[in-house]
Amino acid sequence: MIVQGQLGFGRFVDRPNRFTIVLKTVSGPRRCHLRDPGRLSELLKPEAGVLFVERSSLGGRTDCEVVAIWDGKCWTIVNSGLHNELALELISAGLLPELGSPKSVKTEVRFGNSRVDIMIEGRPPTLVEVKGCTLVRGGLALFPDAPTQRGTKHVLNLIQAIKRGFRAAVLFLVMRPDARAIAPNAETDPAFAEALTRAHESGVLLLAYTFRLRGRVIEPVRRIPVLLSP
Repeated sequence: MIVQGQLGFGRFVDRPNRFTIVLKTVSGPRRCHLRDPGRLSELLKPEAGVLFVERSSLGGRTDCEVVAIWDGKCWTIVNSGLHNELALELISAGLLPELGSPKSVKTEVRFGNSRVDIMIEGRPPTLVEVKGCTLVRGGLALFPDAPTQRGTKHVLNLIQAIKRGFRAAVLFLVMRPDARAIAPNAETDPAFAEALTRAHESGVLLLAYTFRLRGRVIEPVRRIPVLLSP
């Protein structure tokens, strides 16, 4: 994937709300839209480098959108609006062979009590929930970085899909290159960890891939295992 638009760089100053951060740039203070609602406490530290893209169409009090944050070792991509497109690129490139070679894919499909990110048509169809992960400790990615009732609901919905004859998968996109495995963050969200274990036991596939940012290109790095406990 190529990040489109004019790129800019700033230093983190403040986060007045979940979806806005204030940056110090060469042209003065900027308020940028942040699409990742997670805590990001390990990334949003004073003076942390932030890569953003100009977005004149955002309106309101922000006119740029955060792409990635530098933590001193690598860029972490924090734009959740890119997740589905990155997942589709993995699938179409054949990097997730368990999901087959789809001829038709739909996004944001209503199923049960929520919308599923991706549906791969086939016999049977495969439903895929896509989860972006930014928290990595000692080479282990942890999801989520904050409690997510919505994420738990999505995983439980896939269990119902399996019962109705569908195939289903949770696909974790680790948005930095230094993770060797991923596990549910049971300390932060035990309900999600329990739901993920139940999903695995029900036949839901658990898949994960890491990514890196090189210039304005976001590219897959490696497939990593999903552990049900650290």
